[in-house]
Parts: sequence; C-alpha cells; structure tokens
Amino acid sequence: MSSQGWMKQALEKTGIQAEIVQVKSVSGGEINQAYYVETTKYPLFIKAHDKMDPTFFNSEVDGLTELKEKGNVLTPRVYGVFQTEDEQMSGCVMEWIQGEKTNHYSQQLGEAVAKLHQATSRKFGYRNDTYIGEIHQKNNWWTNWNDYYRSNRLLPQVQLGERLGYMPSKRKQRMEKLMDRLQEWIPANDVKPSLLHGDLWGGNVMVAKGGKPCFIDPSVVYGDHELELAFTELFGGFSEDFYEAYAYTQPVDRGYDDRKELYQLFYLLVHLNIFGEIYGGHVDTVLKRYVG
Repeated sequence: MSSQGWMKQALEKTGIQAEIVQVKSVSGGEINQAYYVETTKYPLFIKAHDKMDPTFFNSEVDGLTELKEKGNVLTPRVYGVFQTEDEQMSGCVMEWIQGEKTNHYSQQLGEAVAKLHQATSRKFGYRNDTYIGEIHQKNNWWTNWNDYYRSNRLLPQVQLGERLGYMPSKRKQRMEKLMDRLQEWIPANDVKPSLLHGDLWGGNVMVAKGGKPCFIDPSVVYGDHELELAFTELFGGFSEDFYEAYAYTQPVDRGYDDRKELYQLFYLLVHLNIFGEIYGGHVDTVLKRYVG
C-alpha cells in the first residue's frame, strides 16, 4: 500500500474529514516513521510503524493524557490511533506542533517539569503497561520505591540484556549486587511518587506556539523525581536556566549527586539493549563506582 493510501485510511479511521494536500517525511526518532501532513483543513503529524500493534500507540496516548490532565503540562492534541485494514501499518494522528523558542523557553521548561513532578500518587508505578523505545515495560502499583525500581525497571533490563547477549557474567554479578543494595543509596521512605514523563530528553519536547514547551513520546510512571532529573543530565540538551528554574520550583536534595548515576544506570541499560555494546563501558563504569 502506498503512503498516501494508508494515510487516507488513517484520517478516515480517526474521524478527520479532509483531503491530503502534501506529505513530508520528518524526523521522528529512532522508532517510527513520521510525517508532516498538510490537509485541506489543518496540518497534522502522523507517526506510524509497520511492526507494532495499536497498543503501542494507545500507551503513548494514555501517557499524554496523564501528563496533560494530572501534570497540567502542554501536550499535542491527539485525533486518534489507527490500524490499516490490511493490518500492515498502525500509528497515531496528532496536531502539528510548531513554534519558535523565546529567551525564556528554558526557564519555562524547567518550571513545567518541576510542576509536573509535583503531581503525585499514593503509590509507585502506573496503572497501564508502557514502552520505552520499543521495549515493553510491565507496570503495577508498589508501596516501596526501591522495590519498584528494582523489580520493574532494573531487573527487566538485566533479563533482556541476558537474552540479547549484553550481560556477561561479571556485569550481571555487579548488577545483582547493586540491586540488592539499593537501600544504601536511595532513602525509599523519603521518596514521594511524582508524575514523571519517563523518557525526558531534548527530542521529546517540542516548541509550540508562543514558545511554550510541549511534551511528546512519554513513558509515564509515578516515581522518584530524581530519576527524571538524572536522565536529563545523561546526554545533555538542557541548559543551566532549565536547572535553575526547576530547583526554584522543586528543590533538589543534597544527596542527589550521590544517586544520580544510580538512576542514569536504568537508561544506560535501555540504550545498551537497544543500540548494543557501545553503551556497555558506561554501564560498567557506573557499576564499578557503586559496587566495585
């Protein structure tokens, strides 16, 4: 089926009564095909995948709704999730987001993330399963943050790494030792279940009209806000203005620097399992710091 053919189905299945005028391929990350679609009504953003079923995109839509309704941050309008009649393509149709950064953009972004983290739950985890990249993440509710972080985040990545051949015996032994000792570095009783975007890097924030930050591609979880903060520092992309604005709204504990790499480890394991051994050295460096 041609791209115009399945895109026409996408519009029909999401209730958009408009003709396609122009289609342009755009950057959409490492996972999905992504398109700017100009129609006779308004511009759209369509992301699609030929190997993922609609649950992948339903998870994203659920996360966007949670961020908007509970976290009170800006997210794109979602017109719907679709699957073509031959089931060869599924995806999501959203509004097209485009704006220009203002001088205060980084400050606004820091404030928005801090306010997001002030939305809380009674327990850790999430009501639905999520994805990070193409990796499926099981979710449920836990009363102890360390138990959740160990069982629902670190351990599944270790097990996946074993299956993929990225978890040699020494690395696995260090991971097991670290998971057994989390309470030495993370004071679980002091952690509140904050609403997290879950995959917050520079590419998952767009600039909307008026220069406002607009959040996309979440992997939502209620957890320690330091987990999110640590990931923003892992690969860069956030300015000092961002961190100053964040800390003004959501003060950062003095012990954060001691825990930062422990939280970055989860995302390093994800990258190891997606992109390969190129991330293995960084994983080993973090493990050596904490467990020798």
